[in-house]
Amino acid sequence: MSMKATRLRLLQALRDFRSADDGNVAIMFAALCFVLIAFVGAAIDYSFANRTTAKLNTLADAAALAAVDQQALSLSIADAQATATNMFNAQAANVAPINNFTVSATVTDNGLARTAVVNYTANVPKTFMGLTGNSTTDVTGTSTAVSAIPTYIDFYLLLDNTPSMGVGATPADVATMVNHTPDQCAFACHDLTNPNNYYNLAKNLGVTMRVDVVRSATQQLMDTATAAETLPDQFRMGIYTFGSSASSAGLTTITPLTSNLSSAKTAAANIDLMTVNGQNQNNDQDTNYDNVLPNMNNAIPTPGDGSTSSSPQKILFFVSDGVADENDPSLCSEPTTAGRCQEPINVDLCTAIKARGIKIAVLYTTYLALPTNNWYNTWIAPFNAGPYDPSVNSQIAANMQSCASPSLYFEVSPTDGITQAMTALFEKVVAQARLTK
Repeated sequence: MSMKATRLRLLQALRDFRSADDGNVAIMFAALCFVLIAFVGAAIDYSFANRTTAKLNTLADAAALAAVDQQALSLSIADAQATATNMFNAQAANVAPINNFTVSATVTDNGLARTAVVNYTANVPKTFMGLTGNSTTDVTGTSTAVSAIPTYIDFYLLLDNTPSMGVGATPADVATMVNHTPDQCAFACHDLTNPNNYYNLAKNLGVTMRVDVVRSATQQLMDTATAAETLPDQFRMGIYTFGSSASSAGLTTITPLTSNLSSAKTAAANIDLMTVNGQNQNNDQDTNYDNVLPNMNNAIPTPGDGSTSSSPQKILFFVSDGVADENDPSLCSEPTTAGRCQEPINVDLCTAIKARGIKIAVLYTTYLALPTNNWYNTWIAPFNAGPYDPSVNSQIAANMQSCASPSLYFEVSPTDGITQAMTALFEKVVAQARLTK
């Protein structure tokens, strides 16, 4: 039976009891029924008020969320409040029967979070208890919604393109190079003085080098960042390498910091393996962290909290295999050859950057074990023992992880996807940035 039919029957019963004159028993029964009907009527009125309140609470929830959703986050506080109240008023007008409903919305921004509180009041008419002179039920409600404000972030991508990044990207690529070189070399050195250099050989054999994957992954990252933006120019990218040639090795700009991520993607196509002019040019000291990282630090302005476009957070996105090759006769942690220092990255260089409030996201492209290479066995293997053996720690990996800010470290073995790793690390950075305050 419908609520309306029940109400009509109860009202008719009440009229019948009032007009009955069949004696004391009938009068007493009528009185008892009147009390019973009053209780039932009150219950119905109460249930109706509760259902109406539930509807209004749902509207308040929707209004509060509308003030903090991704579209509203670009609005001013006043406009966000107007959005919430207008939405509630438009929907509440369809909730019948209610009278004298009012709504207020309060929106506040605190650091990187926006909070919206919606309060409402309304009068719900009573059907039965109105007979007692109390014709309405006052209902009130509140709803609160919180959303992270999109964070403005500047990414500085420092990409290792030194000769060691010419190693095959997968074990199969490494094996192909070893099997097709007289000295069983896995590195595709880009020697401009030799037309039969291993770089050209790798291209002819269809070998994918680490630097090739870094290039395509960087381009894909621009698409990922574009899709993740919720505000105009939310993310800016600058791309840097260790130099296009050994003769000019040092921090080199592929593209300066830009909000045009499409142009950054186009510029990333220029990322390539550092060229050399003959074997042992620059004594092969092309991975000069002691020079590149301080210069990168100088190129990054003081970071902000990310709450506005004029105060972006600063992230150094560092992709490397983690082994320095530079002239450092006095401070090198490993034995040197005439001052040539080959060692795991000096963590102090990263500490100086992080001390300024700049976060470092590290993508460590695992330095591959090359057992057929005498140079590797002599100089690198001692601090890279068992890079795939969980029981043996690689000092290279340990130092790279120490360079990274908390939870912003990712190691990519030859069987992992660098593109997927860069995307995952980017998403971690963005998620962590929103929790800064």
